[in-house]
Amino acid sequence: MVDETSDFFGVGKNKINPEKGKVLIAEPFLEGRYFKRSLVLLVECNQNGAVGFVLNKPINLTIDEVLINIAHFEGEVFIGGPVDTNRIYFLHTIPDLIPDSIHIFENLYWGGDFVILKNLIEQKVVRPDQVRFFAGYSGWSIGQLSDEINENSWLVSQLGVQEIMNCNNERLWAQSLRRMGGRYKMWSNFPENPGMN
Repeated sequence: MVDETSDFFGVGKNKINPEKGKVLIAEPFLEGRYFKRSLVLLVECNQNGAVGFVLNKPINLTIDEVLINIAHFEGEVFIGGPVDTNRIYFLHTIPDLIPDSIHIFENLYWGGDFVILKNLIEQKVVRPDQVRFFAGYSGWSIGQLSDEINENSWLVSQLGVQEIMNCNNERLWAQSLRRMGGRYKMWSNFPENPGMN
């Protein structure tokens, strides 16, 4: 009989492969400003590496407070990751309105013509639940993400498009783990600083 407590914080039998459209859930002890208790949507994942956006780290500013020459829009900006943080990236569900979008899965897309998006915002054609903005992105070089998963830094899971477009707070990390049940539900209750428990 296997003692589950012997590897309580190991990812264990989770065998979902990291691929475009999947979500990485940080294990409880993963540290750092960007990845501590984070969920990261993978928008690209292949033999050359991986690219993703942290979904649950809002910076409490709207896009028109971050960029000049864009109309007021209630769409909040999130920290996408530690790479290229001086640039804005976006996810959306309106590929018919934004040319050059990259398909992720189902009705979820990455990027496209930002000038057209700015015009759509000015014309009040798009809603905040259709577009998500990120400052920077998360990136992994060849083999790096696989190594981190093997070291139990990440659990691979998935969320629906609506959840991805509407998740807007740091509680999403715990909520996602509770939904998975078992040891992962217990992970969600583990204090950020065990010494303070």
